[in-house]
Amino acid sequence: MGAASIEPEASKEANAAAFDLTHDDVFSRIAARYDLLCDLFSLGIHRRWKGRMSRRIHAARWKTMLDVAAGTGHIALRVARLLDAAEARTCIVSDICPAMLGIAQKRAGPLAAAIDFRTLDAHHLAGVEPESIDLYSISLGLKICDRAQVLAEAYRVLRPGGTFVCLEASRIPVSWIHAAYLAYMRLCMPLIGWIATGGDTSAYLYLLKGVQDFPGAAALAAEIAGHGFVEIDYERLSFGIVAIHVARKPA
Repeated sequence: MGAASIEPEASKEANAAAFDLTHDDVFSRIAARYDLLCDLFSLGIHRRWKGRMSRRIHAARWKTMLDVAAGTGHIALRVARLLDAAEARTCIVSDICPAMLGIAQKRAGPLAAAIDFRTLDAHHLAGVEPESIDLYSISLGLKICDRAQVLAEAYRVLRPGGTFVCLEASRIPVSWIHAAYLAYMRLCMPLIGWIATGGDTSAYLYLLKGVQDFPGAAALAAEIAGHGFVEIDYERLSFGIVAIHVARKPA
């Protein structure tokens, strides 16, 4: 856990991966192999990260949850499975890529009828009314977005007192371990990515750049605070490879 402070090595780029969906519809191309890519890159550990994120979301107080950049739905579907039938809670699952969202719907099975699936851009949540959401979540998607726009939209749609939860790449606090981790990623990711995506290089190059250039946990907490959020806390997982940030919109 930690409080917000600025880290000097934080990226100055608003979009750590320099990704633009209008120029490269990579996630439509790799949607069917996306989960395999995550398993290979993280050696399956991403499932533990998402399990922890889901439990924190479930434990929070909310009636309407919006999961943005949901991909194949790992977070929202885990949360939905934790919900009791008697709990009057609504899950909105959204992604800008219809192919990814389609996989999430298929994975939902019988739960799909109780989930609201929407094709939405995290930068401009068209159709989501201001102050209409109790809990906003984004998981491993912020690195390929313009953080300032996404955080502004999160603040807009959250009700006063609403909760913001984010799981994202971070920086290992011990510098030499972080350097070794990045070296591993630079060496292994191209080969693993090439195999998993059938040679679609952009798929893993975006993710690699996003991991390399994303700010550390304290620096991201400071960015979140800069958008008006309060009571910001973060939890590092797996030595700090990723972090979960939780914040609140002032009541």
